[in-house]
Amino acid sequence: MKGLGELEAQVMEILWSAESALVVRQVLDALPQDRNRAYTTVMTVLDNLHRKDFVHRDRVGRAWHYRPATSREAHVAGLMSEALDTGGDRTAALVHFVEQLPPEEAAELRALLDRSRE
Repeated sequence: MKGLGELEAQVMEILWSAESALVVRQVLDALPQDRNRAYTTVMTVLDNLHRKDFVHRDRVGRAWHYRPATSREAHVAGLMSEALDTGGDRTAALVHFVEQLPPEEAAELRALLDRSRE
């Protein structure tokens, strides 16, 4: 799974938060106004995300409508799995991760693990 650049991550956050597919103009308008971004820049980013399989697109009339290929949660799970694959000892990495969790999140993780065994 390839990583996301800063602008790509912002675009994905917009798409993940949207209730339906968006066109380039809608994504551009939803981006923070702290920088003057060109329409063509956002169009290129969306095209790159499509090429990387982060988004799907459908042609409606003359415009492409973009939507995430996976959920935000599935993306994060993929990043976590990829990180574990590069860490050498998966068990040691998981132990270290769990030890850093706040108690309430550790309890939630325990409950999820217990439920997955049922």
